[in-house]
Amino acid sequence: MRGSDFAELKAFVAVVDRASFARAADHLGLSRSALSQTIRQLESRLGVRLLNRTTRSVSPTEPGRRLHERMAPLLRDMDDAVAQAVGANARAAGTLRINTLSMAAKKVIAPRLGRFVHAHPDVVLDIVIEDGLSDIAGEGFDAGIRVGARLQKDMVAVRLTPDFELLAVASPDYLAKHGEPKTPDDLHRHACINWRFPGSGKIAGWEFKKKGKTVEFFGDGMVIANHQDIVVPAALQGLGVLYAYNDDEIAEALRDGRLKRVLADWSPTVPGLYLYYSSRRHMLPALRAFIDCLLDRDIGQGGMRGSKS
Repeated sequence: MRGSDFAELKAFVAVVDRASFARAADHLGLSRSALSQTIRQLESRLGVRLLNRTTRSVSPTEPGRRLHERMAPLLRDMDDAVAQAVGANARAAGTLRINTLSMAAKKVIAPRLGRFVHAHPDVVLDIVIEDGLSDIAGEGFDAGIRVGARLQKDMVAVRLTPDFELLAVASPDYLAKHGEPKTPDDLHRHACINWRFPGSGKIAGWEFKKKGKTVEFFGDGMVIANHQDIVVPAALQGLGVLYAYNDDEIAEALRDGRLKRVLADWSPTVPGLYLYYSSRRHMLPALRAFIDCLLDRDIGQGGMRGSKS
């Protein structure tokens, strides 16, 4: 295979993996016009159109899908072979694509961004925030961050945080008007602020546990959203009862009295945040450095220990 052939195929796979010429160009270190020219050269050489392009999206044609299906694993295997050859002491460099929950981005990644970038100036962090489930390998990500119970199969998982407690909360004004629920069944008489899963569009059920008994509840209310930036303010403004992870914003509101906890004896503990990556791929030096940073290993402090699951 000529070098130009390899470059064209690598460019094609990058475009399909990222479903975007712009993101693929950034990943490859090319201009968008240069990348478009490379793809046109590949299509001309093969005599077939590989990509459907619109002003808003790009997707493979049927021949393109078949070519990607064969070439993407081969290119990943080549990358892994190079990574294994250079060993664990290789310099962290290149683009590292991370798919993460918004909660993890705020709680774990954002406070450490500056430290990581200053320590590894040859790494480009490409962080995509999605609160739905994603196929990280199929979509070209190097790693994802999710709560433990929602990890994909065949993944290596590294614990980033302790487990979380789920909290039912409401504003004091709301509770003064409507009373405090004492059991999950009482919530039928309350407005509930609901969470809609991105992607599937399903409304999340509320699972309560007490003395070995599990109760799943689906409530009605005037607010449904798929982001903390809506559901937490809705609770603060007295629009109903919210059931959510005990994140920093909720903890602060509880401390200063803007929210009050209810059903505390029914609230379970759920798995914390985990970073996960494909068990079929050799760990990139940049990913190893990123994990060390998230666990504070890079500053020689105890921090939180990582574990596989």
